[in-house]
Amino acid sequence: MEPLSKGKCVENLSHVQNHLLAALPGEVKQRLASLLEPVHLSLGQVLHEAGGALSHVYFPIDSIVSLLYVTESGASAEIAVVGNEGLVGIAVFMGGESTTSRAIVQGAGHALRLPVSQLKKEFNRHGEMLHLLLCYTQALITQMAQTAVCNRHHSIDQQLCRWLLLSLDRLPGNQLDMTQELIANMLGVRREGVTEAAGKLHKLGVIKYRRGHITVLDRARLEQLSCECYAVVKKESDRLMPYSRVTP
Repeated sequence: MEPLSKGKCVENLSHVQNHLLAALPGEVKQRLASLLEPVHLSLGQVLHEAGGALSHVYFPIDSIVSLLYVTESGASAEIAVVGNEGLVGIAVFMGGESTTSRAIVQGAGHALRLPVSQLKKEFNRHGEMLHLLLCYTQALITQMAQTAVCNRHHSIDQQLCRWLLLSLDRLPGNQLDMTQELIANMLGVRREGVTEAAGKLHKLGVIKYRRGHITVLDRARLEQLSCECYAVVKKESDRLMPYSRVTP
């Protein structure tokens, strides 16, 4: 992974489109500004493997990162998705240092990365960043729990709707670049099931799908077709992270 401008860090966080960073008090932003490094994340790039030590945490801007659990056989399923509302790498301040999940870039784009040592230092100040990170962690745990329920009890059609809505909430527009094979890997289902579910949404005029490019045409209808899992996660995220609803 190459920095956008090698050796260059962020000069001003006041307009950064990561809601967690933008919600920090001015003095915290000043401390972090010279330490955060802008990087480009490529589709399919692995930010950390299960069990590996983390050297940096990542604050996505217009990229999306999927947290996957991978079985011994190589099968995988997404347990959570991270975008501009938060960060990748909560294990470093929760005391675990490593995690059982793999972090892989689901949507290419940009992010800011911060050395683990610097995040720990800020977290241990017991200031506003500690409070924000813990609230974000609770929201992420809610998403993980609801994903487990959804994967067990709801149809592939409903899971796809939930997944599309969660992804859209973390993007500036209504378009996603994602193949059906990758979606199937995220959901832990057969590709044929995703093809059928996407075809139904296409016929209903909810989405337009072509060669790995998805355009959501009717978000309201997509929400109607989704199970309650999306609404549960969204409500809890808005309660815990009201800053994520406001564009910095």
